[in-house]
Formats: sequence, structure tokens, C-alpha cells
Amino acid sequence: MGKIDPESLGILKDKVIHINRVAKVVKGGRRFSFSALVVLGDENGHVGFGKGKAKEVPEAIRKAIEQAKRALVKVPIKDGTIPHQINGIYGAGKIVILPAKPGTGLIAGGPVRAVMEVVGIRNIVAKSIGSKNPFNTIRATINGLVKLKDAKSVERRTGKSEERQRGAPNESP
Repeated sequence: MGKIDPESLGILKDKVIHINRVAKVVKGGRRFSFSALVVLGDENGHVGFGKGKAKEVPEAIRKAIEQAKRALVKVPIKDGTIPHQINGIYGAGKIVILPAKPGTGLIAGGPVRAVMEVVGIRNIVAKSIGSKNPFNTIRATINGLVKLKDAKSVERRTGKSEERQRGAPNESP
């Protein structure tokens, strides 16, 4: 998969997922800095996430957005949902993502919901199992979305049409 140029995608929407205050204990006391977790997407099948760390919150968010632009990936979307069920795993975080019918909406919690919004998925059911850490939850979600396959890529790889992939009977005698 090639590198995606963020400039060619047009307007990118970003969402701050989590801001964490980090303390470093030194001889004179505590030094505080902030880490920010941000997801970025074009609401048309592209998504990336980034983590930034700085002395001030706005600078941490800016760094996270720059990192997210470098980590953009393409996600196949079919009729506002995903083509098939998928599981994403990162560390102790596990995500089960299921496609949903139109009108269902986003049934997902916290960090997973934000990822689905910026990628452009409108109907989905997702469940986070295991870790509640937003960093691991985001990585598990992106891991699952990257593993998705659309019908055209499977057809190219296997040589079977979409109907034959589902097990539909062959019409020829």
C-alpha cells in the first residue's frame, strides 16, 4: 500500500480523543507536559491517528495532527458501512466491528466512535473488549479497519466474482 498524500485529499477533519498530563519528577519538583491523541480523516475512507507530546496542549495537538497526516490509511466503505465483520487487536485491546443496515447509526463508544466519524462510516456496531486505554483502543480499531477487504480486491486475488464469493449457485449448467 502506497503512501497517501494528505494534500490531495482536500479538507481533513480532526478529533482530539484524549489529552493526558504527564509529570516528570526532577530535583526541583515536577515538570509537566501534555500528550494528545488525535484521529484525522476526510470522511471518505481515509483515516490516520497520531500522538503528540509538548509543554502546552495546543502544541501537543499540532504535533499529533502532523503525525496523523503521515499515518493515513485507506479504508473500504460500502454503502456507509464496512464490507464485512472484522476484529482488531492491539496489546490487550480488542475491537469487534460489525456492519449495520442503513439507519442504524454509530453504535460504538468513545475512541472507536471518533474514528468511525472521521473515516466516514455512518452505520456500524462496534464493541471494545479488554483494554479501556484510548491509545490501545485506537490502534486496535485502525488495525481492524486496515484488515478490511473490498469485493474488488478479493475478486482480483481469487478470480471469483462477488456472487461466487458469497456461495451463490453458478447459473451456467
